[in-house]
Amino acid sequence: MSATPHRTRGTRRILAAAAGLATVGALVAAMPAAAQDHGHGPGHGPGHGHHGQHEPKPDPTVDVQLLSFNDLHGNLEPPAGSSGTVNETQPDGTVKAIPAGGAEYLASSLRTARKGHPYSITAAGGDMIGASPMLSGLFHDEPTIEALNDIKLDVTSVGNHEFDEGATELARMQNGGCHPTDGCFEKGKKFKGADFPYLAANVTSEKTGKPILKPYTVWKKNGVKIGFIGVTLEGTPNIVTANGVKGLKFHDEIETINKYAKELDRQGVKSIVALIHEGGMPASSSYNYDCDSPGAGDGISGPIVDIAKGISPKVDALVTGHTHQAYVCSIPDPAGNPRMVTSAASFGRLYTDSTLTYDLRTNDIVRTAVKAGKPGKPGQTPTAVNHIVSRDQPKAKDITSLISRWNALAAPIADKPQGFISADINGRGDTSPETPLGDLIADAQLAGLAPADKGGAQLAFMNPGGIRSDLVYKASGSEGDGVVTYGEAFTVQPFTNMMNVVDLTGAQLITALQQQVSGANEQSPKILQVSKGLTYTLDLTKTGADRVVANTVALNGTAIDPAATYRVAMNEFLAGGGDGFAALGQGTNKLVGASDLDVFNAYLAANSSASAPIAPSATDRITVVK
Repeated sequence: MSATPHRTRGTRRILAAAAGLATVGALVAAMPAAAQDHGHGPGHGPGHGHHGQHEPKPDPTVDVQLLSFNDLHGNLEPPAGSSGTVNETQPDGTVKAIPAGGAEYLASSLRTARKGHPYSITAAGGDMIGASPMLSGLFHDEPTIEALNDIKLDVTSVGNHEFDEGATELARMQNGGCHPTDGCFEKGKKFKGADFPYLAANVTSEKTGKPILKPYTVWKKNGVKIGFIGVTLEGTPNIVTANGVKGLKFHDEIETINKYAKELDRQGVKSIVALIHEGGMPASSSYNYDCDSPGAGDGISGPIVDIAKGISPKVDALVTGHTHQAYVCSIPDPAGNPRMVTSAASFGRLYTDSTLTYDLRTNDIVRTAVKAGKPGKPGQTPTAVNHIVSRDQPKAKDITSLISRWNALAAPIADKPQGFISADINGRGDTSPETPLGDLIADAQLAGLAPADKGGAQLAFMNPGGIRSDLVYKASGSEGDGVVTYGEAFTVQPFTNMMNVVDLTGAQLITALQQQVSGANEQSPKILQVSKGLTYTLDLTKTGADRVVANTVALNGTAIDPAATYRVAMNEFLAGGGDGFAALGQGTNKLVGASDLDVFNAYLAANSSASAPIAPSATDRITVVK
């Protein structure tokens, strides 16, 4: 993947400069600028000044506010457990977990941030929907699209989860219309779709070769023009079910962005922001970590680093996502100029406030002004800072009303008790290779598919990315502490993937375990959650496939026989080789069972009661050597 150098713009620059000065004159003549507000806050233009030979020249730049977030995943209500907190490093070096998130608070934060900014754009980096809690997921994410319309989102890229229900359903999210199977959810109301464009520059139809949605859009106001190009990660087919990406091709992020940056440049759009659903991993989980220490971009790793280094200098800023991390970095572009790369964690817990200094003479962003902000340092005026979506602020009343309306529709299903737990059972919020909730889900899948007529499973695997939350002991409503409701179980397992049982050889099992830490997963391991009875050693002091110590892999105390055949339960995503587990996709003699959610709820009902709740597991199936 090669970088595209900046072209010499020559005469075009001179013409652009002349046009820009004319625009400045027009802006000054068209006072007051407050009358030209875009709808996100009051306008503030320069004063007329005193006429005469010493009249000062107007400032040739204006500040454009870019508010951004990513990976909302339909979290309209404040996320529970660790998914609803943000880590903040304190002045003394300690780390504090701060409650954050919820669409009511996100709306309030964005509306407050827009005040006093006549040029304000709100953009997102994908995964607005998909893998959503029940309040949104039960209704195919229509509630989230409605909320984003009310929040006044201007543009977003697609993410991999926008394809969970396929391209046809994604088109419905954009264009509106009632669900083809479930119909309209509210009597007399038809879903109108997104008011904002979804951008999918690197996702094309196999039949037509053209993008399935708009590749880019241009935001305009008072002569200011900023182009937005939206892409998702090229590897989307590896992390979405086959049906979700059927008939689609996903292309290289760098090549696609550079292609459309050239096209925008030819149209005279010199200021460009890329919305990229791919991200990086900062060295710290604290949102206020300085990832430009000791030098620009030194504190971040992962795919976004190489992507940022390869994208044309024509692109002025990158809004990213996918990894659910928080960072504001300055990664130099191929020409060596500083370029802002941001991500606002996930679930609406943070938003990024960036200032793009727009030169009206050149119609371009003043890139030397782009630098990462370091919150908490007095006297600094950064151009990009992540802010916590605090729950210590008034809720947006219109979003509260929206949530109440959809909750009333969901209540008959969502509030039904499914089982009982004795304490928090962490999944998404646990950073260990093996998690208590991962154990519980894998055990539920084994139990549900072990009977001969259900598949005869001997062991089960659960992909870690499919565990979307924690089971929290404290009541979320009126159900009482320790009660797991249908809605809470849905939040943990929202995909309703169908369960599969397949034949795999012992050699294929061992290979699958090695694929957790090698090949596509070597840089960012994906540790499968395993059912009781399966044990092995994970040696993190080694590299690649050797991290899984092959001769330690055992089932019920007996070493796995490479030549023997085993019946293995897993969801259809893993059975299709998803997440880089090609060996799991080689299974034969497949039997399709109930959905993962149905299996999970059945296990909770059969194995817990108010007097005998389920306790967190000991997480002793995978022995980790560090």
